[in-house]
Amino acid sequence: MTNRIHPTAVVGDGVELGSDNVIGPYAVLVGPAIIGNGNWIGPHVTIGTPAEDRAGPHPAAWDYPPTADVEQDGHGVRVGDRNRIREYVSVHQGIRRSTRIGDDCYLLRGSHAGHDVLIDDRVTVACAVQLGGHTHVWGCANIGMSSTVHQHSRIGPGAMVGMSSAVRREVGAFTISVGNPARVSGVNVVGLRRQGCGDATIEALTPFCTGKGELPATALPAELGTLLEAWANRPPLDD
Repeated sequence: MTNRIHPTAVVGDGVELGSDNVIGPYAVLVGPAIIGNGNWIGPHVTIGTPAEDRAGPHPAAWDYPPTADVEQDGHGVRVGDRNRIREYVSVHQGIRRSTRIGDDCYLLRGSHAGHDVLIDDRVTVACAVQLGGHTHVWGCANIGMSSTVHQHSRIGPGAMVGMSSAVRREVGAFTISVGNPARVSGVNVVGLRRQGCGDATIEALTPFCTGKGELPATALPAELGTLLEAWANRPPLDD
């Protein structure tokens, strides 16, 4: 299917579009960027504007072709498929790596993904959430309204961050965190049940999720097991 692009939207040189995307009024997409298929990009969204770096370049990329390449240089922005990116969302270019949004994510009004941010699949980023540079949000996480995530932080798979929280470093997998600084207040039982876990499995996973034990040998649904194994083997956080 063809893309539906409002006549007031700006799609700059170096933006590679898939198919069946909707791009709303006054949206600005700046290259280098790769946008997948079936995305809904709302009014006044900006994707691919320069990283917030005083020393970095600020070209008029909507007028001039970019010099970087998402595939070759590891910069720019990559957006997957079937995402809903609501009005006034901003996504900045990467510096060390491409800023990335996976598949089936929902970025609500006014949220922001800074440079080098990685957002995995099926993530919900609520209104006015601010993701600092180099943050990694793992799959199925849900970040509450007006929360702030410090640069170089990490939010684990299936984690829920309560509204107006401040994440400073790391939030564990399938935990519920709230406050400033965000502290674990429980386990995301609903999220684990949606992944196919019963009460006994949730009880066995609780020490691992809260950082008090290893990943148990309990049989897990295949997709969840793969996700938690990857989390268990995650590299140290960047400084």
